[in-house]
Amino acid sequence: MAALRVAIDATPLLGRPTGVGAFVAGALPALAADPSLALSAYALSLRGGRHLPGRLPAGVRPLDRPMPARPLLAAWSRSAGPPGRWWTGRAVDVVHGTNFVVPPSAPAAEVVTVHDLSPLHERRWASPATAAFPALVRRALGRGAMVHTPSSAVAAALCDAFGADPARVRAVPHGVPAPPPAPAAAPEVAGPYVLALGTVEPRKGLPVLVHAFDALAAAHPGLRLVLAGPPGWGQAAVDEAVARARHGGRVVHLGWVPPGAAAALLAGAAALAYPSLDEGFGFPPLQAMAAGVPVVASRAGALPEVLGDGAHLVPPGDADALAEGLALVLSDDELRAGLVARGAAQAARYSWPACAAGLAELYRDAATLRTA
Repeated sequence: MAALRVAIDATPLLGRPTGVGAFVAGALPALAADPSLALSAYALSLRGGRHLPGRLPAGVRPLDRPMPARPLLAAWSRSAGPPGRWWTGRAVDVVHGTNFVVPPSAPAAEVVTVHDLSPLHERRWASPATAAFPALVRRALGRGAMVHTPSSAVAAALCDAFGADPARVRAVPHGVPAPPPAPAAAPEVAGPYVLALGTVEPRKGLPVLVHAFDALAAAHPGLRLVLAGPPGWGQAAVDEAVARARHGGRVVHLGWVPPGAAAALLAGAAALAYPSLDEGFGFPPLQAMAAGVPVVASRAGALPEVLGDGAHLVPPGDADALAEGLALVLSDDELRAGLVARGAAQAARYSWPACAAGLAELYRDAATLRTA
């Protein structure tokens, strides 16, 4: 049987790593190991695409035709053109858009990954770029695309919000990003610290975390709160919360941290706080659980589904409950040990080979439905 020819959007591999980049970086090598698939990769980037070949694993062929992202996204949100085959070529059975956007690809089947519905739920959670995603997803659904989500929570929410046929929406969980093979030193932080990892954006709930830390800081005089992640459109609210906090001087802003240093920073944390107001999967808490670090997270979006009993969950947006949860994890050795053990078991449930197997099945089903 001939291999199924799949073109995958590898744009998230360009630039600094993000959560979507972690998904593509984890799934692509596992997909490339499947002999039933013939993989190529494209980049929605006019200039960045020239760097794509160096970011791809063995067995994935780069498609090097420049794709100007801004005009294409604008066009695809309004119409079914220009056709994606101008860039992917005609010899493709399935096109997988890994970040909310899949080109109009007939006669090939289309698969689009929808990571969460935050741009639809709250306008303030959307950046100018992500605000366009709901229209692009609706267009793809109208063309008969199949949808991949990383959790059942997102799949159910998508069917409800878009009226999508549940038979065309498939939840395939991600794996857990592995620590980089090369060790790196963590940034120096005086004393024990609670860590938050991720882009500073409104839905991550970081002002709530600052308020929670301020409430428990007096009882833990050596404790620091470390915020590690690139600044985003939620930075001003975090800065304001820190400025108003009594213990704001003990909040450490590191900005973006390279992957190796981030892994070392995570390994040294007393706890990871993940107070997100909405989440489609949740890489940082799973990485913490895999590293033996206890997690306090919000009971929001897909987090209860993904984290199970491996994290201490609190209501989203509740600074008092978050402070109480962190205080318990920092002071109760028995609770802490139980979280570490259950967290490791929960993180072990997710793997990139399992993710790739689920995606390959989705590709085959999409191709079959397209030709039926």
